Amino acid sequence: MTTDYQRHGTVAVITLNNPPVNAMNIATRTAFVDGIHKALNDDTVKAIVITGAGKVFSGGADIKEFNTPAMLAEPNLHMMIDAVENATKPVVAAIHTLCIGGGLELSLACHYRVATPSALCGLPEVQLGLLPGAGGTQRLPRAVGLERGLAMIVSGVPVEAEKLANTALFDQMINGDLLQDAITFAESIADARPLPKIRDISMDHANAEVILQTMRDKIAAKADTFPAPAKCVDAIAATLTQSFDEGIQLESQFFIELLLSPESKALREAFFSQRAAKKRDA
Repeated sequence: MTTDYQRHGTVAVITLNNPPVNAMNIATRTAFVDGIHKALNDDTVKAIVITGAGKVFSGGADIKEFNTPAMLAEPNLHMMIDAVENATKPVVAAIHTLCIGGGLELSLACHYRVATPSALCGLPEVQLGLLPGAGGTQRLPRAVGLERGLAMIVSGVPVEAEKLANTALFDQMINGDLLQDAITFAESIADARPLPKIRDISMDHANAEVILQTMRDKIAAKADTFPAPAKCVDAIAATLTQSFDEGIQLESQFFIELLLSPESKALREAFFSQRAAKKRDA
């Protein structure tokens, strides 16, 4: 199984279970969306909790699928995220240990998020010469603010959840039993309406242009400049001037451009080579 489905009273728990990092390949995406539909069609289910099996919430998209038909096969990552965001019952992400890339983008589409304080959250796509391609550039800045969102996406460095506890990214920090406390939280908001969506948060910052230009200058000053960081800034800038849907379209355009770039191809090849070397040395 790549995704487990269980009932805990009136709460359905959908667990990503694709070791070792719960990567969201086509099999996982299919089972996950089926689980969402099952919960929505069950009148006894009032809320849904999403979590990850093992030591990772989710490492995101399966990069082995990049440049293959499986990457866009339905349900793709966007469809998986839409199924969560458009759910008619509350969806709560229960985040632990590591939640990065598409895993964080999935969480950002949930109506609520709870996390262990030490959970590392981030969008590291820039380190592969890419940008977040499933709404990350549009949702994360809305959740944590322009400056934090910009820093996290351009650097690609994960941040501990407790450092983001005072933002719209998280509704509650959990120090005890994550799953049980997440189920209790889900029960407490089961009847809450309307369901909150990060996409509906308005972006406004008095010094937005200064912040964006400062980041662009930092990027331009680096000797080994790749196109991805600048594209990240351009996509994030759209949160201030364009609608959410327009920003998503721009993000998708940039993602494809970067995916096909020689710089990203070289970085992905280096990543796979390093991973293969680690397996040989293990």
